[in-house]
Amino acid sequence: MTPAGYMAKIVKPPVGFHIDNVFDVYSVSSHISDDFADYIQYWKHNGYWLFDSPQIIWAVAQENSIQLEGTSLFYYEVHEMEFDGASWRSYHPELSFPTSVIPPSEKVLEGFDVVTFFARSSPECSPLSCNAMAKKISTNEHCLLASFDDAYEKVTGGAFNQAEPGPYRIFAVYSLDWPSES
Repeated sequence: MTPAGYMAKIVKPPVGFHIDNVFDVYSVSSHISDDFADYIQYWKHNGYWLFDSPQIIWAVAQENSIQLEGTSLFYYEVHEMEFDGASWRSYHPELSFPTSVIPPSEKVLEGFDVVTFFARSSPECSPLSCNAMAKKISTNEHCLLASFDDAYEKVTGGAFNQAEPGPYRIFAVYSLDWPSES
């Protein structure tokens, strides 16, 4: 897994489906749990379309009068290969954006998300939540898969092929506290 970056999100419960053990959605996509802002317009993101540090998110928020109160901070690592529906192949972050992710000293692994990248830029859809595939695929309380192996097996086996168009990338989703120096 490769460090991909950070995002501040407004975590919400599932929308459009109910599953007893799913209480909120920690997906990488912003379809249910919104990103802290429409951040792309500020051009401070890295080649994975995330942020290299929480301090950059904090600076974007301060410079643009965006409230971070009530947001949760996440850190992501991404598998180096993506699945096009038939096979795994390597990919790279967008080279026109510098990418120099500073990994956190403390993080809590929450699970693994499968995310679509049809447009080849920012994270698009997390089928477990966006397409309510968590009704058919067992997830944890945050609508994430329990292990990388489980995610890899389901993607390779075609479990997501009838959801949003791929390619599909697997992300490790970590929660963390906001740094005190932010």
